[in-house]
Amino acid sequence: MLRKRAPSFENPSSPLYNLGRNSLPDAASNPPTAPKPRRWTVLAAAVLLLALAMVVIYTSRTAFFSPLALVVVAAIGLAALLLQLRLRRDIGGTVRAPLSLNLMGVFLAVTAIAADVFRLSGNLLQAAAFGAVACFAISGVIVLHALRKNAS
Repeated sequence: MLRKRAPSFENPSSPLYNLGRNSLPDAASNPPTAPKPRRWTVLAAAVLLLALAMVVIYTSRTAFFSPLALVVVAAIGLAALLLQLRLRRDIGGTVRAPLSLNLMGVFLAVTAIAADVFRLSGNLLQAAAFGAVACFAISGVIVLHALRKNAS
């Protein structure tokens, strides 16, 4: 009677552990890279955070129900995103914000402000404010999508 031998899971030619045969190079041969200066991005973020804090601190609670408050917060968010694009050197000119969409958003924001100042129709104010926020949001999504695609 022949007995079948169980398969061996160990392979003597390729050990599971590297017993010092192929060691890694010393740490001195791999000098650490110098950190990139982030001074301008930090300062820009601080300025935009300060602007957003001023809007929140000096605005009454009921004013946040106004469509203009949404426009201001959306414009600050888009400005932060565009400033980050400008100051980051690693992405250079590869990612571009849609200029026509941003100009339309600025035009609609100015229209909303004019409608509020000159006491024009409330529907015009709300429609222009909603349009401005939508333009800023779509522009931000396009830029973030391009950044994400560029990073991978």
